[in-house]
Amino acid sequence: MKTKILDINGKEKASLDLPKCFSAEIRKDIVTKVLEVKKSQQPYAPSPVAGNQHSASGKIKHRRHVWKTHYGQGISRIPRKSVSRRGDRFNWIGAVVPFARGGRRAHPPKILSMINTKKINKKELKIALMSVISATANGKEIANRYASLKNKKVENVPLVVETKLSTLKTKDLISSLKKILGKDLFELALQKKSVRAGKGKLRGRKYKSNAGLLLVVGENEKVKTNAFEVVDVKSLGVTDLARGGVGRLTIYTEGAIKYLGEKLK
Repeated sequence: MKTKILDINGKEKASLDLPKCFSAEIRKDIVTKVLEVKKSQQPYAPSPVAGNQHSASGKIKHRRHVWKTHYGQGISRIPRKSVSRRGDRFNWIGAVVPFARGGRRAHPPKILSMINTKKINKKELKIALMSVISATANGKEIANRYASLKNKKVENVPLVVETKLSTLKTKDLISSLKKILGKDLFELALQKKSVRAGKGKLRGRKYKSNAGLLLVVGENEKVKTNAFEVVDVKSLGVTDLARGGVGRLTIYTEGAIKYLGEKLK
C-alpha cells in the first residue's frame, strides 16, 4: 500500500510504501475489549471510621438489670451515645446508624469496586493497535466516525507529512494544517471547548470538548501546541486512536511511519 508524503504546503513531495499495519484487518471486537481493559477511574470513598468516631463515650444496651440500659425508658432501640447524665439518668442521642445525625453512610462507595482488574493478552493488544492504525488509513471508517463527514469521500489517507512540520511555530503550524487537511477536515482538527447545556454544569462536567486531530510524531520530533493532541510514536496506544470509535483523524510524520514499520512487522 502506497501513500503520498506531503510537504508543509500540502503538496505532494514523494511517495512512500506504508507498513503492513496500515492495511491490517480492522477487528472492532478486540479494540472494544482493549478499551474496556484500559478504563480507569479515580477511586474515592469516605474514611473507614467515618460516623464511628464518638465524641461522647459508650454505647447503651437494651437489656434489663444492666448499668446504663435504656430498657423501659420508652425510647427506640437504636445505638446511642450518652452526652451527659445526672445520677442514673442519661441524656442520650442517636449515633452510628445512617439516619442519625453524624452517623455513617448506609452504602458508601467502595474503593475495591473501582479498581479495574481486567487483563488483555499481548497478541490481542498488538492486533488492536494494528486495527486502530489501519482504521486511520480507511476513508469509510473516518467518515463514519464524524457526523459532519457523512456522505462525503475522505481521500488520500493516511495523511503523512514531512518531518519539517515539527519545527514550525504554532501560527505557521495551523496555517500549514489548513493547506494539508482542506476545509472539511480542518474544521474537525482543532480542539474546541464549550459550556455544556443542562444540569451537567452543576455536576462537575461544566465543559465539553471534541477530540480534535491527533498528530503522531517520530522519536526525536517535538511539537508544543494546545490546538490539538500530539503523541510520540513510542507511546502511541489504542486509547489515543480509538477513544470514541475507530477512524480518528490522524496525521503521521515520516519519522513516525518509519518507527511503526520497524515495530509492527
